[in-house]
Amino acid sequence: MGQQIIKKRFIAGAVCPRCAEMDKLRMFHNEQGEEVRECVACDFSETYSQHKEKAQQAEELTTRVTPVGKATYDDGEQPLKIMTLDPMDQEPPTDTKH
Repeated sequence: MGQQIIKKRFIAGAVCPRCAEMDKLRMFHNEQGEEVRECVACDFSETYSQHKEKAQQAEELTTRVTPVGKATYDDGEQPLKIMTLDPMDQEPPTDTKH
């Protein structure tokens, strides 16, 4: 009677980080009270604190969109200036031919 029942719930739409199977992950709280996610297809298991440590250690990939330092452009590429579309800021057209 002293044994506690652990409720394990599937996470809809979640994809396993190891085997990439969808709808195979379930989440529950272990005996220490930590959130755990586990895959029923490949036996992957990870606590929230383990996931958080990995996320902190991961670096953002350097790409053209997220470069380190100053933005770089391809040859001939220029930043685009967005102009206002507010009709009050625009001058009326001078050509009134119909």
